[in-house]
Amino acid sequence: MSTKQMDWDKLRVFGVVSELKSLTAAAKRLGESTPTVSRKIVELEKTLNCQLLVRTTQGVELTEAGRLAAKHILAINDEANTLWNDVANFDIEGGGNIRMIAQDGVASHWLTRFLPSFQRDNPHVEFDFKIQEREPDLLTGEADVTISFSEPRHRELQSIRLGVLHYMFFASQDYLDRRGTPQSLFDLDAHDCLAHDSYVHQVERWSSRGANLKKSLHVKMQTNSGTVLKEVCANGGGVALMPSYVAEIDRRLIALQMPEIAPIQFWLVYTQRLQRLSRGRRLVDWVRRQFAGDEHPWFRETFIHPDKVSLDNRLPVAAAKD
Repeated sequence: MSTKQMDWDKLRVFGVVSELKSLTAAAKRLGESTPTVSRKIVELEKTLNCQLLVRTTQGVELTEAGRLAAKHILAINDEANTLWNDVANFDIEGGGNIRMIAQDGVASHWLTRFLPSFQRDNPHVEFDFKIQEREPDLLTGEADVTISFSEPRHRELQSIRLGVLHYMFFASQDYLDRRGTPQSLFDLDAHDCLAHDSYVHQVERWSSRGANLKKSLHVKMQTNSGTVLKEVCANGGGVALMPSYVAEIDRRLIALQMPEIAPIQFWLVYTQRLQRLSRGRRLVDWVRRQFAGDEHPWFRETFIHPDKVSLDNRLPVAAAKD
């Protein structure tokens, strides 16, 4: 029999009936009447020249032919979903949706400052941007792109090394006036320290200074939010360990004259599907520019103390609240 004789709508109806084991329940889900669903099943059985269902007082049961048909229809649905994911909105006017999920930090604090420029240049792109504590699983379609602190090894993922985050200590002028300025890691023992959850769990892996640092820190507050960490520090709550780039995004923060604690590499990771889309390639190129070392020295291989960087001509920041 030619596939031209197949009615995909009737196959779809049978698929729902086989899942729910009820003509009435299937009709409700499909938004059709029960007699209409029953008629389509009968017509499909005539087309296939076999019985697919046995009607009972409890609903319906699948025959052996019905179970085989249901298996094939499930596979067809999976392929249809794949077709949708691969082709839907494919480069129509360069538009469509991009889903980015990243952990709190460099994505939410640095990248978002420049996102409006990407939106202006790409008016047809819809950006779905979410922050969560764990890295997303790109292979299952959870997102199209993320920023990762480990280089991916899976052959179906693409990655670009964006640079290095250099962690150092900051405090507010108010805090330093009240408590004094620490000159070394050992001086931190006398200060209130603020820490991010991820720093506390990773500190011993960072550098040779990690063991001494863990002993010296008196962690007065620990949080899973980079925004909370920065705001508490900027408002005099203590000394906080943060990436050097925060000196640019918040002028209330004073970079202490102490060595960096940890250089952490990070990557932009994205799916092959995103790479095939023109909007995806534009996003990748745009993200790379936001971390280019010649324009943004914070992400170079070598640590540069904020005191060595002129902030006067860089992007304006919001004024501190009273």
